[in-house]
Amino acid sequence: MKRLAILLLSVALPGVAAAEDVYIRIEAKRGAEAAMTAAAGWQDRVGDLPAVVFPLNATWTAIALGPMPREEAETRIAALKAAGTIPGDSLLTPAEGITPTALPDGGVDRTANTSVSEPVTDPAAGTATGTAAGASTAGVATPSDPVAAPTPPAPDRFIRLEAFQDRAEADTALAKWRETIPEAGLWQLPDGWFAIAVGPLSEAASDQWRKALAEGKAIPEDSLVSPLTEMGSNLTPGSTPDWPANPETPPEMPPLAEVQELLKWVGIYDGEVDGKSGPQTRAAIAAGVASQRSSADPALAMRALAEAREAWRGQMGLAPLTDDYTGLSLTAPMQRLAHERTERALSIYGPKDESGAALILFSQPGGQQEMLDMMGLVTALGWVPAPERVSSKGKATLSGQNETHIGRAEARVADGQVEGWVLIWPVEDAQNAPRVAAEIRDSFARAMPTRAVRDAETAAPVAGEGTADGTTEGATAETPAVTPAN
Repeated sequence: MKRLAILLLSVALPGVAAAEDVYIRIEAKRGAEAAMTAAAGWQDRVGDLPAVVFPLNATWTAIALGPMPREEAETRIAALKAAGTIPGDSLLTPAEGITPTALPDGGVDRTANTSVSEPVTDPAAGTATGTAAGASTAGVATPSDPVAAPTPPAPDRFIRLEAFQDRAEADTALAKWRETIPEAGLWQLPDGWFAIAVGPLSEAASDQWRKALAEGKAIPEDSLVSPLTEMGSNLTPGSTPDWPANPETPPEMPPLAEVQELLKWVGIYDGEVDGKSGPQTRAAIAAGVASQRSSADPALAMRALAEAREAWRGQMGLAPLTDDYTGLSLTAPMQRLAHERTERALSIYGPKDESGAALILFSQPGGQQEMLDMMGLVTALGWVPAPERVSSKGKATLSGQNETHIGRAEARVADGQVEGWVLIWPVEDAQNAPRVAAEIRDSFARAMPTRAVRDAETAAPVAGEGTADGTTEGATAETPAVTPAN
């Protein structure tokens, strides 16, 4: 009876007796298309295990090998990690509930299991054929069929950044490297040294990025590229960098003046925007490529930076502002500002919706001394706390910050007017403060005379017309106006 009960249980619950199937999950990519491309590369690397993809969420798609029984998978994943074939952080995922998508060709090369019939001679045609008489040849490749493009080899190159004989030193260096290159990992080379490296990349991408990063001073000049076969064991896995290879035909570089403005915006270039190629501009472009890492090609990198700047402008709510009181125009973060009041030479925009931002515009008659007096007032009011001052003939700047806000002020003397602006920005958003200030500075201009000047011009009588005291414009009661003789 006991034996019968066991048999009945095994029939009723077949899953209990069956081994659990799992996948070896290797990595994940943004989007199914990128995942399928990466899966094809992994398929070439592992060979006998079918590579599949399946969604993790709305953004990420997993790449995995399998399925297979858990016991077999545990053995295979250990061997693949030890050989450095798959990342050290690969893991097992139960197959239940997963709907995988196989590679278009089924993943594994199954030609060894394909049965091929013996060729026979067709009496009518006198040719050899591998099909029986009357059998359909639909789907059988012929010499005239197009040949599929070969699958590119899986990325297997690593950029080696630094090497150490001591493991503790290598671990410390890895933590430091990950501050700027978070994808870096640690390997123990066949000779026993410990290498910090980033990869895998294709052969072309690894050469291009090693050069670009070295020229941008992001990695040592003596960094080198090594294939996976020379890397040894992966001790601390890194992540696969999203560093594409350059296209065969890259686009043209944007105008150099625009490039200089972009590099100034991102904080890499502090020279003049003159559209000229000099050592400082070339070094800044290289640094921009290395720091942004959108492309190793300078033209593509600068175009990507321009797109990033436009997206940032929208995020900041930047819009043109023409201030009626001061007559000044500029680009300002208007979604964060609301006009509060005008006072003497000042037009004051306070924070909107508790943004913590403020903008003060000023314009008044004067010269060098009046400009310095105005900057003294800005300092005294605490708009720019503990400022660093820079002044020259006709120009002055203040910059400073405290625990609550960042302040930046610029003034100039132009056509007998002292004019300028003050930006107040929350210290919690320190990264955007210099960028917003740069937008204001680059767009700052006079659109029209101040309201006071316009009002005075409107109120002034037309030349030759009488005034209230009987004189004409330009004359006084004591000095009668001279009337031209007929």
